[in-house]
Amino acid sequence: MDKFKILIVVIFVLIIYFGYNNYQENERLKHDKLELTNKIEQLQQTIARNNQIIADNEQSKRELENQSTERQEQINEQLKNNDCANQLVPIPVSNSLYNRAQNLRQSVDTSKSIK
Repeated sequence: MDKFKILIVVIFVLIIYFGYNNYQENERLKHDKLELTNKIEQLQQTIARNNQIIADNEQSKRELENQSTERQEQINEQLKNNDCANQLVPIPVSNSLYNRAQNLRQSVDTSKSIK
C-alpha cells in the first residue's frame, strides 16, 4: 500500500512538473510571437517608407527627363534658323560637353543606388 501511495505522489509531482514546464513554454512562445509580430510590423513600415522613397525618386526622374526633353526642343527651335548653330563644333569641345552631360546623367540616375 505504501508503494502505491508513493507511486501516486511521484505521478502527481511529475504531472505538476510537466504542467508547469508546459505553462512556462507557452508563455515564452507567446512572448516570442509578440516580439516577432512587432518586428514584422516595423519591417513592413520600413518597406512602405522605402517604396514611397523609390516612387518619389522615379517621379522626380521622370519630371527631370521631361524637363530635359522640353528644353532640348526649345533649344532646337531657337537654333533652327541660326547659321552659327549649323557650324561644326571642334572635337575637344564636343567631347567635353558630352562628358559633362554623361556626368550629370549619372548623378541623377537613381536606378543604380536602388539595386
